[in-house]
Amino acid sequence: MNTANKLTLVRIGVVPVILVLLYLGQPWALWTAVCVYIVACVTDTLDGYVARHYDQISNFGKFMDPLADKMLVLSVMCVFVQRGQMAGWVLALVLLREFGVSGLRLLAVERGQVIAAAWSGKLKTLVTMICLGFMIPFKWDWLSIVAQILILLTTLVSGAEYFWKNRAVFRGA
Repeated sequence: MNTANKLTLVRIGVVPVILVLLYLGQPWALWTAVCVYIVACVTDTLDGYVARHYDQISNFGKFMDPLADKMLVLSVMCVFVQRGQMAGWVLALVLLREFGVSGLRLLAVERGQVIAAAWSGKLKTLVTMICLGFMIPFKWDWLSIVAQILILLTTLVSGAEYFWKNRAVFRGA
């Protein structure tokens, strides 16, 4: 197991810690959750850098890195929906985009093609991680509304780009 993959596993491992802290709901727990969440988000950038810089790119990393990102952000979003801090339909659209892009990638793999991560997808992940980080310690307010709008816009734009740029995958399906 290389360093890049260990960083990905750390990101997955801290998701339950963040969830427990969020459910405790105390100010100290929320601020601790923010700190742990930031560390988890930094591992996303760090594992990619380590994998490329030290030639540690692996099939495990290609599969688990984006999955770890989804585990992190979607679990936090579920907590926000449960406590009324995020609209359920926003989470539903994010889930639809994630399932749609994953399905597109599976269809492409079946045809011997690989769909690389697009810059809009990377921007979507960055914007989502930042917005959720700001939403953790605060309850429903203007910041949550702005964050949801930014998450929604980057989600829809990146999803549309993935499907548009890879529409040929559907030919003959």
